[in-house]
Amino acid sequence: MSEYDVERSHGMHVVHDGPRQARPLLLIHGSGASSGTWSPMVPALADRHHVIRVDLPGCGQSPPAPSYDVPAQAGRVAALLDGLGLRHVAVVGHSSGGYVATALAEQRPDLVGSLVLISSGPSPDALLRQPFILRVLLAPPLGPLLWSRRSDAMIRRGISATAARPVDVPDDVVAEVRGITYRVMRTVLRRNTAYIAERGVPERLAALRVPVLVIFGAADPRWEPSSAHQYDAVPNARVELLPGVGHLPMLEAPETTGELLLGFTTTAADSPPMIPET
Repeated sequence: MSEYDVERSHGMHVVHDGPRQARPLLLIHGSGASSGTWSPMVPALADRHHVIRVDLPGCGQSPPAPSYDVPAQAGRVAALLDGLGLRHVAVVGHSSGGYVATALAEQRPDLVGSLVLISSGPSPDALLRQPFILRVLLAPPLGPLLWSRRSDAMIRRGISATAARPVDVPDDVVAEVRGITYRVMRTVLRRNTAYIAERGVPERLAALRVPVLVIFGAADPRWEPSSAHQYDAVPNARVELLPGVGHLPMLEAPETTGELLLGFTTTAADSPPMIPET
């Protein structure tokens, strides 16, 4: 693997890995995270793909944006892909990154060849009571006071609280998460909830007819793991539950997750394109 390019495009920090002539693979992180969360999987993915990682606005090394609505986020990603001249991209989203990926396919089906949703809750009723440390950090009155005073250890505990296995949180991810403001985090969470409350993800995907792989940890503490089967109603969708894995498969089980992803993208690329329903 070789990281060959880092750029700022359409208000987002973008990292490219792997050969540019290879099939494009876009990775979109979840709320309160950054492109660095994909790092354990990138070497294997970049052997076969042109891997594109973005920091969504207000996250990682990207500046804040006027709007954090999911469709607006997808529009920025579409502009990035247009600028790169890419079409039929394999798009992967973790957690709420899966909502941005879904909205991208809704807006621009010409850009999306296949979708992989990792730990993306299908609807609001699947949300579980969140781990204690996240409730403290994200809710008034303590949240606004504690957020700017988070230590590295507290940030690591917050990230690890959503895992079912011990995870190694890289220093660069801790630094990038520290840069996310309380206001941005709360706004992003509200906009994500509004997107799936308006219409659940499986219902949105059913109208797109794009090949979909859903990966869920069978021990996810954020979303009811059995809710992954709501995606069974989506044509051309495959659901994979990972035993003993929580909300962070790319950190908890990077090899297994990467193998599933690569197998899917190879099969999807060899299949004829689907025509969306009108």
